[in-house]
Amino acid sequence: MGLSINGVRFIFYARTLGVDFSRTAMIGRQGLHLSRRDLKDTFKAFRYAVDDELIDHIFTQRDGFAEQLLMQLGAREVHSFDISSYQGATHIWDMNKEIPSDFKEQYTTVLDGGSLEHIFNFPVALRNCMEMLEVGGHYLSVTPANNFMGHGFYQFSPEIYFRIFAPENGFQLINMIAFEDRPGARWYSVKDPKEVMRRVELVNCRPVNLLVVAKRTMKTGIFETPPQQSDYLALWNRYQVASGGAPPGSPPATVRASLFNWIRRITPMPAKRFYRRVLQYTGFAFDRRFFQPFDPTKNKELPDRSL
Repeated sequence: MGLSINGVRFIFYARTLGVDFSRTAMIGRQGLHLSRRDLKDTFKAFRYAVDDELIDHIFTQRDGFAEQLLMQLGAREVHSFDISSYQGATHIWDMNKEIPSDFKEQYTTVLDGGSLEHIFNFPVALRNCMEMLEVGGHYLSVTPANNFMGHGFYQFSPEIYFRIFAPENGFQLINMIAFEDRPGARWYSVKDPKEVMRRVELVNCRPVNLLVVAKRTMKTGIFETPPQQSDYLALWNRYQVASGGAPPGSPPATVRASLFNWIRRITPMPAKRFYRRVLQYTGFAFDRRFFQPFDPTKNKELPDRSL
């Protein structure tokens, strides 16, 4: 388990959103899986004044794990949770089981740097993370999406996180970002399938991760009503309308959609295959209806900082 350059950039981006790292819980003790040069460049990209001595300090303290980096970003306490002591976690706990009450509402940030996909009882593990946060705290996640088969038990779609981090569970999803798992990859802000009234899908040829930042806005029962996929809810509601009219939130029929479907029907299959292959190997696989290019360092309001 560890934070690559994109995971570290995500932490810096979260800090620009006002995420408070003062009491941080890591799910799995996260290492730093990037070079010293990449870390220094990331500090500079987010307008932090930094020198080589500080970079060396971050990598040499805490056996190269992420605690020292988090402390540079404001953490006073950093705890880690793991089922085994093999990496020196602060607390030994099986996240398949409900977290003890002593850990609930104790943290300002819970960071999953790529652990929950390895935990069989995912809903329990995620609810643990949500309950560990105090109201106003943030959940941060780096999690696999496309082309990670065999990496863990699961790979996830945007839909599940949009439905989980919702008001009925006491959360607000602040942003979701998709990126191909490689250095220098472009980031894309992901739209909510419920808002675009379509499934937000992606077919490509490279591994893709999702970054999720969500805020706990109130204390309420989590998963008292199980999340449901948004397009099916719209479909079920449509059939429940006695008048036969589509209820609010149902996908409207548009001229653009009709034209697109007509073009798709008349296009020869060899042309379709060629088009799909081109898309899969390029950034055009990220449909701009659902994925908007996003650079977290292009915020002109970012102040220059010293550490």
